Amino acid sequence: MTRLRLIATLLTVSAIGACSKPAADRGTASAPPASYYDTTGHGDAYSGGVRLIAVTTPKGTFHVWTKRVGNNPHIKLLLLHGGPGMTHEYFEAADAWLPAAGIEYYYYDQLGSFYSDQPKDSSLWRTDRFVEEVEQVRKALGMDSTNFFLLGHSWGGLLATEYALKYGKNLKGLIISNMMSSIPAYNEYATKVLMPAMDQKVLAEVKAIEAKKDYANPRYMALLGPNHYEKHLLRRPMAEWPDPVMRALKHVNNDIYIPMQGPSELGASGKLEQWDRSADLKNITVPTLVIAGTYDTMDPKHMEWMSKQLPKERFLLCPNSGHMAMYDDGPIYFNGLIKFLNDVNAGTFTKSGARP
Repeated sequence: MTRLRLIATLLTVSAIGACSKPAADRGTASAPPASYYDTTGHGDAYSGGVRLIAVTTPKGTFHVWTKRVGNNPHIKLLLLHGGPGMTHEYFEAADAWLPAAGIEYYYYDQLGSFYSDQPKDSSLWRTDRFVEEVEQVRKALGMDSTNFFLLGHSWGGLLATEYALKYGKNLKGLIISNMMSSIPAYNEYATKVLMPAMDQKVLAEVKAIEAKKDYANPRYMALLGPNHYEKHLLRRPMAEWPDPVMRALKHVNNDIYIPMQGPSELGASGKLEQWDRSADLKNITVPTLVIAGTYDTMDPKHMEWMSKQLPKERFLLCPNSGHMAMYDDGPIYFNGLIKFLNDVNAGTFTKSGARP
């Protein structure tokens, strides 16, 4: 749920690999079969897997960008990026892990995000409208309950939750990554845990800037960088943040982010401020993996609690991670994800703490 666009203008970053872990850490999967690379029958065979999908909205038809990687008729994973208004780019860490496991996966820029159409009508930026967009994308990509897995990170986790509550019958499995089930609970965690842990002189200056609504002030991000983001977003010096993350931050659409999330980086105050689905988690009946980071901007204890409300759940804690767990704890994050996908596909899925 973090914007950070100004960070990209404050840093000059050398591109580094999406994941620096050695191949030996990337699980035990053998090389995928030749069929994984077979593009026969795919309309995106000569576009590098890219398809522009038409989506119908109350304000007309627009196009959203998707990119397929791999070919697996049984496991098709659609990635929902955060923001709202972020881009698929920071998910590129997946390239270091999922192909070797034979997972077919799809990058996707939601409407208004970088490679997709960017209409200026603010009435489009509603959660329910985004849910219908995801459903149209699913249909266009030919996914159904025999193969469709949905992974949502941050805002994408909120969107995935809403999708599962309305269209759960179309899912084979769900992954909620680094997202709580309640924005009021998230705001409470930020107020009672994250802010008191910050240097109080820094917090006072941050609050003073927010009181003036001077969010474009470079000092705002300069304060939050070492005192908040390096501790809770991606736990390494910002000068070492991976290139996919920096590109995603540079391309965030504030026309979506600010109305929905709000301008502050220490809590939500936009359209999403009262969103809370904690009482409805029991209605998500597909196998679900909840992923959290110990140092996340989101409360890891809440995420563990919410996993226990789900009828078919598995919980994965990334112990060294902030919000970008796919970078802070790449082996744990992706090996846990791959195991979940394979277990559900093989019919061997068990809940957290259950015996195999």
